[in-house]
Amino acid sequence: MDLGIAGKWAIVGGSSRGLGRACAEALAREGVHVTINGRNAEDVSSTAAALREKFGVEVREVVADLATPAGRDALLAACPDPDILVNNSGGPPPSVFVANTPEMWQSALENNFLSAVDLMQRVIPGMRERGFGRIVNITSAMVTSPHPFMTLSIGARTALTGVAKAVSKEVVADNVTINNLLPERINTGRQQQMAELTAAGKGISLSEAYEEISASIAAKRLGNPSEVGDACAFLCAANSGFISGQNLHLDGGSYDGLI
Repeated sequence: MDLGIAGKWAIVGGSSRGLGRACAEALAREGVHVTINGRNAEDVSSTAAALREKFGVEVREVVADLATPAGRDALLAACPDPDILVNNSGGPPPSVFVANTPEMWQSALENNFLSAVDLMQRVIPGMRERGFGRIVNITSAMVTSPHPFMTLSIGARTALTGVAKAVSKEVVADNVTINNLLPERINTGRQQQMAELTAAGKGISLSEAYEEISASIAAKRLGNPSEVGDACAFLCAANSGFISGQNLHLDGGSYDGLI
């Protein structure tokens, strides 16, 4: 299926590995030129080289922390007029609510709310003027299925969800869409961290922890990062302009809610 976005430019946050890289790969496969970002120069360089070699697209590299204004400035200096923006940042670690400090809350907000809002504010005017824009925020299933040990993530990402929904209603008339992906139980480094916590907490092996996690998913398996990437690319398609303000669960059918 030709998504009609070949030749466009995308910024993908946190794209040197994990879900961000999967999204960058899916877009590059469609002929989209991508701006790769990460905090580790070696990871950024190797990912960029792999995308160039495999897909033949132009790839720009930005080594920066997007939780900082300087990092976001560097990103937009490399790609000042993106057609596609994928906001992605690793989530805060699990924590006990009463132990969350002001510094922990501020870090969660900077990484998972303020950075995405700032980038959206800065790219939306150009997208509206050009008559095309696709924004995809990678948030979390915790937005709709809150867990008491994930309050830092819930607070920041629910705030982003609310802002994205409100703004989506204003900009869609100019063919600019804003949607959110809500992944859960995807087989990435983040999931390995969660499995290690489960193994340590229950005194079981890592393989047993993975088996337990898989059993809790309706699909009885972990998700593949490429499945998240493909969903992201679909939401960025030229023909996806009538899909906006939505939250798409990527959880193997495990979400219990109706909407």
